[in-house]
Order: sequence, then C-alpha cells, then structure tokens
Amino acid sequence: MLLNAVLQLGIFGLLILLLTVPLGRFIKRVFSDEPTFLDPILRPVERIIYRVCRISPASEMSWAEYAIAMLMFSMAGMLLLYAIERLQGFLPINPEALGAVGPALAFNTAASFTTNTNWQAYGGESTMSYLTQMAGLAFHNFVSAAAGIAVAIAIIRGFVRRSSRTLGNFWFDLTRATLWILLPISIVFALVLVWQGVPDNFAPYVHAQTVEGAAQIIAEGPVASQEAIKELGTNGGGFFNSNSAHPYENPTPLTNLLEMLAIFAIAAGLTHTFGLMAGDKRQGWALFAAMALLFIVGASAAIWAEQRGNPMLAALGVNQRASALQSGGNMEGKEVRFGIVNSALWATVTTDTSCGAVNSMHDSYTPLGGLVPLVNMQIGEIIFGGVGAGLYGMLVMAVLSVFIAGLMVGRTPEYLGKKIESREMKLAMFYVLIFPAAILLPAAVAVASKAGLAGISNPGPHGFSQILYAYTEGAANNGSAFAGLNANTAFYNVTLALAMLFGRFMMKIPALALAGSLAGKRVVPQSAGTFPTTGAVFVVLLVGVILIVAALTFFPADALGPIVEHLAMRSGKLY
Repeated sequence: MLLNAVLQLGIFGLLILLLTVPLGRFIKRVFSDEPTFLDPILRPVERIIYRVCRISPASEMSWAEYAIAMLMFSMAGMLLLYAIERLQGFLPINPEALGAVGPALAFNTAASFTTNTNWQAYGGESTMSYLTQMAGLAFHNFVSAAAGIAVAIAIIRGFVRRSSRTLGNFWFDLTRATLWILLPISIVFALVLVWQGVPDNFAPYVHAQTVEGAAQIIAEGPVASQEAIKELGTNGGGFFNSNSAHPYENPTPLTNLLEMLAIFAIAAGLTHTFGLMAGDKRQGWALFAAMALLFIVGASAAIWAEQRGNPMLAALGVNQRASALQSGGNMEGKEVRFGIVNSALWATVTTDTSCGAVNSMHDSYTPLGGLVPLVNMQIGEIIFGGVGAGLYGMLVMAVLSVFIAGLMVGRTPEYLGKKIESREMKLAMFYVLIFPAAILLPAAVAVASKAGLAGISNPGPHGFSQILYAYTEGAANNGSAFAGLNANTAFYNVTLALAMLFGRFMMKIPALALAGSLAGKRVVPQSAGTFPTTGAVFVVLLVGVILIVAALTFFPADALGPIVEHLAMRSGKLY
C-alpha cells in the first residue's frame, strides 16, 4: 500500500507540475492583452459584451474602485440567485415540479455560490430544478471563480507596478477570466466527462424497479456541464447529494484523476503567472514550492491515518489489513472503486483549494485523517487555494514573512523591491486576523446555544469537530463538510451564510488595499542586506510562518475536537 500511495501521489504531483507552466503563460498573455489562439473567436464576443454593457476596458480603477465594482457585481448576482430559488416553482425547465426553496435555505445557498463556497445544506437532485442548477448555480460557478481570478490579477499588478495608482479594470478582468480561461476549458472538460459516462440532458428522472421489486428514482439532468466548472473553478458543490462520490458525477478512475487535476490546475498556473508578471520566474516557483510542500505533507498524513485503520475495530477482532480480498484500513465512508489513497488524496486536494467537492465522506475519517482537511482550510486556503484567492492569500503571507525576516536582520523589509512599511503590515495583519474571527466567534456561539448543539449527530469531541469544521469551511469558502451535522436549520443557514460572506469579501478588501498601497511605491535597489525571496531559505521561512500563525490561532480549538477524539480512540473510550 505504501508503494501504491507514493506512486499515485507522485504521478499527480508530476502532472500538476507539467500543467503549471503552459497554463501560467496562457493566463499571463490573456490578462496582458497579448495575442492568443482563441482571439479570432473570442475578441468579437468580447467587443459585443463591452458595447452592450457600456464598458471601457482601457479605463483603469484604483483599488477602492476595483473593490466596489467587485462587491456590487457580487451583490447583484446574489440577489438574482435568491430570486431564482424563491420563484423556482413558477419557472420553466423543472421536469420534477420542484417547489420554491425556503427563505433561509435560499439565502444560505445564494451566499454560498456567490462566494465560491458552494456549501450545500440540501440534496441537489431533490431541491433544485434544472433551471436553478444552470442559470443560478452553474452561472455563479463561472462568475465567482472569474471574480477570484480577476482580484488575483489586480493584486499581482499592485505588487509589480511602480508608482501607479491603478490596478486594472475589474470588468475587463472578469470578462477575460470567463471567456478565455473558464469557458473554453470547461467545454472541453465537459465533453470528456460525457464521453466517460456523465449525463448532460434535460430528461425527467427515471422511475425504475429494482431486482428486489422496490421502486427507485434515478436522477439525471445537465450534470457534466456543471461538474466541469465546479472542479475547474474550485467551486465544489454537486448536482447530486453524494457529490463526486456519485457515479454520474465521477464514474471512472480517469474522471477521478482529471477532476483532481482540474481542481489544482488554475491555482497552480497562477503562481507561474505571478513570476512572469513580476519579471522573475523564481518568485512564482518559490510560492509554488511552499504550496507543494504543504500539500505533500498533508496528503501523506491523511493517507497514513486512513490506512492505519481504527484500533477500536481491531480490538473487536475486525481484520483491517490489506489483502487480496480487502483494501484494509478505514474504508468507512469511502467508495470501494476509489479506495483509501484516492479518497484521502481527493480530500487533501479539495481542502487545499476552496473546492469542497468530495468523493468520500470526511465525517467518517479517522480523527487525524479528518484533521488534515480541517487544518488545510485553517491555514487560510493558500495551499494552491481557490482560483485567485489562494495566490493573493499566499502573497499576504509572503509580505508577513519578509517583515519577520527584516526584523531578524534589523532592516526595513522588502518584497519585489518594495519596502514593507507600517501601512502594509496593518493591512496584512487585518487580513490574517479577519479569518479566525469569522470561524471561532460563530463556532463559539453555536457550541453555547441550543440551536447550534441541536445540529450535531455525535456527542463529545466529534460533535464539536462537526461545528468547527462547518464554520471553517464557510469562512474558507470551501464547501465540504463533516456531513453528520444537520445544517439545514434557520440557525445554521443564516450564521454560515454570514461566515461565508465575511470570509470572502472582508478578506478581499484588505488584500486589494495592500496591492493598491504597494502599486504606488517605487522599487528600491537591492543591497547586501536584502532578504532573497526566491530560494529555499525563503520557502522554509514562508512555510514556517504559515504553520505558526495557524497553530497559534486554531490549535486550542483543534485540541478540543480531532485531537481529543484521536486520544480517546487510541484508549478505546467511546463518547
């Protein structure tokens, strides 16, 4: 099993590395308005969009104008999705005649898909019509991901420009991200999924009879088109309640691999885009190396924890060793066709990004196996992270790291030749502190309230882990879950929606402000005291700062949940 895990992890890592350079170059050309092979088809469409929407792409925006445009666009999209959900029963393309979505759930879902979280407190096939899935949810899968990419590009411009007051044009960046990057790849990917057996139709659900004589409803619909963008845009969610564990969403080992690659692809490519726009590819590779190191450690830990199995079951005489007749380890909540390695790898990939799609149930992982996805999100969704969000989150941590390095050597810190001064550090620290506040405060309210405790399915530390995980994925805009939590209540629908909105937009604003501050600075010449930000020392420092910040913030909460549960499991004590 060890060789199997090493091979699969190694092959996946190699494929991501091979995708990073060409995709990063293409993204750079798109946002630098350089010629691409898609221009003959897409430039006429782009011009029509600008003409109809009265957009002047050459008119650049300050960081504040960029942020306002992004917020207004997101708010309008959220209101539109809420209206579609509430009016669903009266709208067409609803073959199962599904009724209106309740107010609290509609608010939660609108916030979820607007923020690129795609948390679902409902069963997709039993709640949302085909029109809602396409015109509401899939639409937001595109534009929320495009908005994340746009903000990342704007922040890169702020880091690399000199004496500038502008970061670009939000409408230009949003259009380019959608037309040139997300749509073309999604179309090709959706066709591949259809080839592999994923349905994409408007047919009504199939009412079948099983061999035992029982009635069964088999849901269909426009699945492949939504599946493609949900992975590529690190949206998560799913057409079906069982998500990517469902054979209609993820039918074969090939689709399993391709979907994991899609989750990482753009986030990895953006690191190379950053290096190219900075004029030094090594800057991008340094960020990639830090992300890759954290990913490998997390994936290895999750696979190891799940392959060890549950000692409490072993004490009962259950054979958990791998053999020709069984895969061994902890197979609870996992698809037999994927097994432990592909399940734990997927769990790591989906929580390293803000994707949240799952091909196994994290609630059924061992305590340490479940701790890995939780920590991946608590780090700040910067291990590749959501499309765009992961890169600018990592850049904020890079600024914090060079500041700490500057304190060590007694010099004013610099990053990309620009001095990091008090204003930049205040904005960086605001970004860092906003995230745990969006998690720990509502989690504390949930634990202390009857409405919050009513949702847990397990008493003791695992119940606390379910609550902590829910608010962590909400603020991290991830969307995965310890699914044992009953979150479709007014309390959780409202509080989780607020956590998602807070975690998305209250972190984008200081990141854009930081970029705006840096854009106005001049580049200072390097000296013997300049701390290099391209070598192994910087990568180790960056990883260390990330882990220390996360540990200082979240270790007490994690100790009350997964860690206590692990110690209880090892001692054989049940709660």
